Amino acid sequence: MDTGSIAWGLTATALVLFMTPGVAFFYGGLVKAKSVVSMMMMSFGALGLITVLWILYGFNMSAVDAPTQFAGNPFSDFGLGSLATGETGSTDLLGATYGATFAIITVALISGAVADRAKFGSWMIFAGIWATLVYFPVAAWVWGGGWIMSLGDTLGLPGVIDYAGGTAVHINAGAAALALALVLGKRIGFQKGITKPHNVPLVLLGASILWFGWFGFNAGAEWLNGLANVGLIMVNTLGATAAAILGWLIVEKVKDGKATSVGAASGAVAGLVAITPACANLEPGWALLLGVVAGAVCAMAIEMKFKFGFDDSLDVVGIHLVGGLIGTLYLGFFAIDTGLFVGGDLGQLAVQAIAAFSVLIYSFVVAYLLGLAIEKTIGFRVKNEDEVAGIDTSVHGEEGYALVN
Repeated sequence: MDTGSIAWGLTATALVLFMTPGVAFFYGGLVKAKSVVSMMMMSFGALGLITVLWILYGFNMSAVDAPTQFAGNPFSDFGLGSLATGETGSTDLLGATYGATFAIITVALISGAVADRAKFGSWMIFAGIWATLVYFPVAAWVWGGGWIMSLGDTLGLPGVIDYAGGTAVHINAGAAALALALVLGKRIGFQKGITKPHNVPLVLLGASILWFGWFGFNAGAEWLNGLANVGLIMVNTLGATAAAILGWLIVEKVKDGKATSVGAASGAVAGLVAITPACANLEPGWALLLGVVAGAVCAMAIEMKFKFGFDDSLDVVGIHLVGGLIGTLYLGFFAIDTGLFVGGDLGQLAVQAIAAFSVLIYSFVVAYLLGLAIEKTIGFRVKNEDEVAGIDTSVHGEEGYALVN
């Protein structure tokens, strides 16, 4: 592999890793001041735990020898020792490291659904088991030779398109977030406006880091393809995200009378989510339309928690689950050459829908059962008095802001 491609692989890996601190800042700014440490620690906890599990056995599970396998053998190269000593060990390990960053951020995204009320230890147990039972196998299904990757051949239809993680990352995390929100229940005093973001600049900083890192997230894998399609991926990642900001702000202005900076940040994330699976397979004009649609729909979707009564604290469901579904299914209509309205037929939409809803159902069921088991044994939710007082001091013994020394 040429040195330029390797250099981009190194850069992209660092960019995607930086996205998890971006999630921490984004989520941290959205919660109460007395919960910011807890919120950010969930992302950093995931960063530590999932990295270790990925190196030990997660990478081994993320590829299969046949589509009928559930996941790879976790002990086939425990600790990546054989990979490190192979003839192509250096580039293989770079690929493994790049994959680790996706696993980390997928788990971190889930934490936004249980803000203000989750025990850190219970979260870490959930994160490790969910990654093992859900993320590692689903990565194999989507990218590692599994049944989703082979679905088109199996059905005689176009192959499933998920370039960077509409199913494996966003639908996967969003479905798990919905499950945990149901298990942990509503925050005390749950209603519209229950909490205002305590630090709007922190939210904007987090969103900016995410947008910056997302270029590695979407275009990063092109280092394996000689960077052949990197231009299209980059312009679509920029354009769809920008258009989603506008879509969100228009809905916000019509609905609430004001366009907010938090809305702009949330719209950007919604656009990034939607373009993730589609970044390499849309003409730029269709990517702009996808962004507008995703921004507008996600801005309305975040109201679902009040209509249906589940407390998804930071709108992981409304942005990541809904945005991931929009981006994945949109390809059925507008994917270059195979989309229904650009030369194809319903085959692309069919395989996209099968992949999306299969991952959604599997992730939701496993997350719900796992969350329920943790809640019924060691407990997942903090005591009511700790929630009211703020969980930073009770869980971590720290305060986000030492205003008086």
